[in-house]
Amino acid sequence: MQGPSPEAIHPFPSAAPGDNHHTVFIRNVISGPNIEAGDYSYYNDPEGADRFQERCVRYHFDFLGDRLVIGRFCAIATGVQFIMNGANHLMSGISTYPFQIFGQGWEEGFDPSVYRAASRGDTVIGHDVWIGTDATILPGVTIGSGAIIGAKAVVGSDVPPYAIVVGNPARVIRLRFDDKTIERLLEIAWWDWPIEKISQHRDAIRSGTLADLELASDARET
Repeated sequence: MQGPSPEAIHPFPSAAPGDNHHTVFIRNVISGPNIEAGDYSYYNDPEGADRFQERCVRYHFDFLGDRLVIGRFCAIATGVQFIMNGANHLMSGISTYPFQIFGQGWEEGFDPSVYRAASRGDTVIGHDVWIGTDATILPGVTIGSGAIIGAKAVVGSDVPPYAIVVGNPARVIRLRFDDKTIERLLEIAWWDWPIEKISQHRDAIRSGTLADLELASDARET
């Protein structure tokens, strides 16, 4: 098999100990049942890529049950923040101040289920998504496969497949391909191919046309 092992923590070859620790395959550095990442999705951070979960996934509390799901072959840059539902303060009363989190008697009379009722749901990142430096993804957002999130964008609503979004609040500036091509790319779903087939047809994936990719999709592995 060509390419790095999906089981590697640090996928880049190393000439000296530690010089490749700027990048990790996310799946191999996360823990807990509420975060999952597909093969080959990576995070780059020269100050602590191994600490992806600590540095990038914020306010993620098990009792809320919301999940962060990242697909395969995603590229996530330094400083990206996934803000989970635990960041939200309740707005159903007079004050948004979270008295109950401090305990010591202030938790009495508080019903934790109201947090779950206000949850915006899971945060889902599709396949082959590129998220730029310091982008922020807010709770409950779904980002479609093939999308590009610009640096420092603040994404508060769902992003269509193969869209490019920028700004705060993030907005779609264009689609990478026409609707018919996007539909066909999602049908082909190259990220689901066996890695041997992906390696064999990587030129069609990274720089070919839709016709090239269709030929590769129909080809048998050799």
